[in-house]
Amino acid sequence: MSTVLLTGATSGLGRRLAFELARIGHTVVVHGRDAHRTARLAAEIDDAGGEAHAVVADLSSLAEVRALGIRVATAHPDLDVLVNNAGVGFGAPGEERAQSADGHELRLAVNYLAPVALTRALLPVLRKNAPARIVNVGSAGQVPIDFDDIEFTSGYVGVEAYRRSKFALVAYTFALAEELAGSGVSVNVLHPATYMDTELVRKSGFTPHSSVDEGMAAVLALAATDTGIHHNGAYFNGTRLTRAHPQTYDRDVRSKLLAVTDRLLAS
Repeated sequence: MSTVLLTGATSGLGRRLAFELARIGHTVVVHGRDAHRTARLAAEIDDAGGEAHAVVADLSSLAEVRALGIRVATAHPDLDVLVNNAGVGFGAPGEERAQSADGHELRLAVNYLAPVALTRALLPVLRKNAPARIVNVGSAGQVPIDFDDIEFTSGYVGVEAYRRSKFALVAYTFALAEELAGSGVSVNVLHPATYMDTELVRKSGFTPHSSVDEGMAAVLALAATDTGIHHNGAYFNGTRLTRAHPQTYDRDVRSKLLAVTDRLLAS
């Protein structure tokens, strides 16, 4: 059985995943932003017969993300699965641009920079525990980022900001997969389901089209079955292997993205 770090575990898809991972025998390190809700989730999983450990961090702060990585690596040296599930959605219609604790556009910070920073912090322990896997929860809604306005300061729209951040996550997944080839650590990305019945979707003004259980099944296929080991650098729509936005495969785009990412993480 694996030890899994699951970000964004206190609601929606993350909460359903946390219970199911524990039910099938995995130790689950559940992450949340609110200490009370996260501790309560871990207690509920324990009461149901599973094993869960709570960790708290605000993923809009890179300092907290890095501290989270150190804390998890120290407390759980057997960690072999990372599921980057936490994210900020479209926002309410007409919602204004917001910034992270570090001054980055919020969706770029939480949906992209945070999983990259957390993954980098945990790679040493994942490599040590190979075969290991990283699962990035992306989206089919991918819009190429504007390298001349990476922080989306002009003409901001929440839906597009979300889609830009998910494009970046997909492209980064493919770049990281090349780096990890032959290491025993696989990394894949997926669109779990379209407009799941979650608060995040409803808050954005969209009518849910699919169930949380559909999304859960898709993530579990990569996090807890051989599918996640046998593939590296793959993109799934649900449980179906498919192709992401064409530009995510462009090496020049990936190279620019990595350079910008290093700069943003260092700033």
